[in-house]
This record gives sequence, structure tokens and C-alpha cells, in this order.
Amino acid sequence: MLSEYLSIWDKLTSEDQKILQNSSSKRHLRKGDVVHKGESDCVGLLVVCNGQLRAYINSDDGREVTIYRLFERDICLLSASCMMVSIQFEVTIEAEKDSDIYVIPSPIYQKMMENSAPLANFTIQLISTRFTDVMWFVEQIMWKSFDKRLSAFLIEECKLEKSNVLLTTHEKIALHLGTAREVVTRMLKYFQDEGFVVLSRGSIEIVDSNGLAAIYE
Repeated sequence: MLSEYLSIWDKLTSEDQKILQNSSSKRHLRKGDVVHKGESDCVGLLVVCNGQLRAYINSDDGREVTIYRLFERDICLLSASCMMVSIQFEVTIEAEKDSDIYVIPSPIYQKMMENSAPLANFTIQLISTRFTDVMWFVEQIMWKSFDKRLSAFLIEECKLEKSNVLLTTHEKIALHLGTAREVVTRMLKYFQDEGFVVLSRGSIEIVDSNGLAAIYE
């Protein structure tokens, strides 16, 4: 039920609860599925039941860079950007893992928001949270050197996967961080020379997480 994933649920009227539940649809996404693409796409609000999604933008030269991720109980508003006429954001949202989501149609949510103070306040909080995420991303790009960004990324990935062995490629890391694969490869080789990681085909083993953390700090 949608009620399990919306913290605002108990503050809504029974009528609003009924409208949200009846209008929302549940979707299963396979890893790699794109659920929203670009400003012209307005699929609706995405409520993550389980799995993992990522939101990313494309540079003019075609490179991808991840701006934030979505996990269980997270909600994405940018997939309903047509509700926010003053916000234009060319963002793509895809499943990083097999995921189940609820989709709340944009027109229905927008109409409800206009008449529900709790829902309007909740939406403002969501916008504020995502704005903070994007500003953090901009700060990383502008002010952090690549060795710091890469070390932080590797540490975060280990936490997400609950493993010191990451089954990923240099190309995938480059897509997350918005750089070229060659740049990632050079820095990973440096990390390996320093004894922080061990590189294998299709995997990276973190053998000195403290050393990586010291780079970021």
C-alpha cells in the first residue's frame, strides 16, 4: 500500500488518502530501465518501495553525471517537473537495481496539493531536500579535486553494497562522476600503487578504507 511509504499519510484527509491510493500505480523496474527522461517527460511523482534509482544529467559532450540517488521510501519530484513551471531540469532517472515504485500522476498530485496544506508543506520539504542534494553535488564538482571525489565515491559504494569488493567498471564510475574513463583509470591505478585498492577485471577491492578516507578528509 502507498500509505506505507508516505510519511505524510496520517495528516491527509481520508478523501485525499483514497484519491492518492486509487490514482497511483505500482511498477517494477529492471536494472537499467529509464523511468523518466528530460524536461518534456512528466511521468509523475516516484515513490521508491525497494531497490535503487539514480538521477543524472548529461553534459553537452554526452557525459553523464549522477546528481543524487533514490532508495527505499525516497520520493522524486523532478520526474513531475511539469508541476513546477519555474523549474526546468533536464534530468534522467533510471533503475540502478531491480526496483519497485509507485507512480502518482502529476495532474492529480498538483490538484491535491493546491487544496491540502499538509501536502503542500510536504512538497516544499521535498523540493528543499533535493535542492540541498544538487547544491552538494555542485560543490563537489567545483571545489573538490578528483582524488577526493573518487575516494568518497568508493567509500560510499562500499557502504551501499555492504562489501569491500565493488563489482563495477571504470566506465560506470566515470558516468557517475561526470568524467572520462581514462581519468578514472589513472586515479584508480594511483590508489592501487598506494595500497588502497586492488584492481581486477570488473571489480575493485578496497583494502585500506582508512587510507581512502584520509584522502577525502
